[in-house]
Amino acid sequence: MRTNGGRNTPWLVALVLALVGVLAACSNTPPPPVVSSPVAETSEPPVETPSRIVAMVDDIVGGYNPHLLADVSTVTTALSQLLLPSVFRANEEGELELDDSLMESAEVTSEDPFTVTYRIRPDASWSDGAPIAVEDFSYLANAMKTQPGVVNPAGYELISSIEPGEGGKLVRVTFSEPYPGWRTLFSNLLPAHLMKDAPGGWRGALSESFPAYGGPFGIKTIDIARGEIVLERNERYWEKPAAVDRLVLQRADGPGMVSALRSGSAQFALGSVNGDTRKLLADVSEDIGLSTVAHPYVVDVVLRPIGPALVEDEVRQAVAALLDRDALIDEGTRGGDSADLRAGAQVLPPSEPGYKHTIPGSGPPLERNAKKAYKLLAEAGYEREAGSWVRDGRTLSLVVASPGQKQPYARIAAKLAEQLIAEGIEVNVVHPPAQELFGSALSATVDLDGGAHGEPAPVNGQVGIDIAVVPRAVSVDPATTLASWFGCDAGTQDDDSGRTQDPDSGNDDAGKTDGKRETAGPTTKPSESGGAAEAKRVVPTNTAGFCDPELQSVIDSMLTGETSLRQGLAKVEPELWDHMVSIPLFQLADTLAVGSGVSGVTAGPPLVGPFSSAVNWTRAPR
Repeated sequence: MRTNGGRNTPWLVALVLALVGVLAACSNTPPPPVVSSPVAETSEPPVETPSRIVAMVDDIVGGYNPHLLADVSTVTTALSQLLLPSVFRANEEGELELDDSLMESAEVTSEDPFTVTYRIRPDASWSDGAPIAVEDFSYLANAMKTQPGVVNPAGYELISSIEPGEGGKLVRVTFSEPYPGWRTLFSNLLPAHLMKDAPGGWRGALSESFPAYGGPFGIKTIDIARGEIVLERNERYWEKPAAVDRLVLQRADGPGMVSALRSGSAQFALGSVNGDTRKLLADVSEDIGLSTVAHPYVVDVVLRPIGPALVEDEVRQAVAALLDRDALIDEGTRGGDSADLRAGAQVLPPSEPGYKHTIPGSGPPLERNAKKAYKLLAEAGYEREAGSWVRDGRTLSLVVASPGQKQPYARIAAKLAEQLIAEGIEVNVVHPPAQELFGSALSATVDLDGGAHGEPAPVNGQVGIDIAVVPRAVSVDPATTLASWFGCDAGTQDDDSGRTQDPDSGNDDAGKTDGKRETAGPTTKPSESGGAAEAKRVVPTNTAGFCDPELQSVIDSMLTGETSLRQGLAKVEPELWDHMVSIPLFQLADTLAVGSGVSGVTAGPPLVGPFSSAVNWTRAPR
């Protein structure tokens, strides 16, 4: 065959095309279909998208220890319920019931001394395989007895010893006094075997994540920069597995929550929103259900009777009389759900059944009264000079603090300072990190007879904090709330080296002290020369920095059940208002907006919230 430049001759091409046409005409078989590209074959089935529920929350920040006031947040509460085991949990009526997913039993086994015996399920374990055992009970009790800034420590302070049994699955806890509120103890247990050796220990081990889990979920990722936490079913969980594969918490502001619910990219939203956003959430769809989730925290203005500025009752009462409490509440709530939970009692929160206002019906702090304030300041020896209040050549100057820039505390602190400055009082507003504020800065206390425990720690170069805008924790046991916030020190002291005992030291004994609460007063130890050394710091101290020895006997009798709640509060509440150490504003509350794409999400038990039932949540069919 001849070629020409590598191409076939025209007559040969024509012949080939003619033969193809003849063959096609003689065949009844249709031509094969045109395929643009081959399809790859595989023996693996397609990957299923895991079932997941997305929740929008108003903030995602570090710090997830549920026992620290510094870490109070909606997300911290959610994670503790999803990840951590508890001996008792609240039912839908708010009553504490034994959590049989963790416990076999928990009961009072002796009245003298008062003893509670706990039996942990043999199969209960942390996600790394370590058993949940007596070590975890001891670690938590020791921390609550020795560390400042903890949530409701009064019950733990009565523990005199913790003894193990049955390979660590039996826990025998002995108290120095009867304690009717013992069921409130040992919630949100932490993995002691990891916590005590972790960098940062008690105060820092949970700053970014959790070292292990003992609940139905575990953490896959925490991305604070993106504002997202992804949780997955804990495959090591020994009880009922979670119904969904994944829970996702995503940060969003009010408009972002509205948009996510409208588009269906989120199944529900939970956050502290203002009144306008709440209305927008209600208008997203007729399928959106709204409810209020009250938190176990009351926003409190604490007038600390420590240091020279506010040690006198008259001066604290004068400062309170200069405050516009309604304006502070409006600034803090901004028309959100908390606006309907105004707090007018020193102990019970507004959401508590049987709650009643105990705030005096007229005058400060219910009503601002500048005339009365001026009179009180004059009686305390102050004179108005060039627009300022001066005594003995010193201007009345106060340091007002909030935990960092956390809201609503920072906003309220700014508004409070504005009100006092307008009345001639110098104010310096500081925002120390929450860990610092509830640690060293608010760790000193004073009694009304003049005995002081330590000195107020400097903050940002200042002598100490006079007024703090902070969350006050409330317990389902009101006597525990009272003793934790207003009770005198429990007598837990430094060791002979002057160092406070650290729960991360590896000591599994819960600190075998007598556990008795003592009235305040300097605690000294002899020096080598026989003289009195400097007073040892007594910890933990209440955040209010307050102790009234005359009230302490009533507080103690309420804590041990000798005095009823009704009788005790009738005596204690008026005295606390007279001392004007605490001005409660409102109870923290979130708005819960649930769409039709999820089933099982409710507001949850009182003071607990929706995440307690997350193991049963499912995606609803669309």
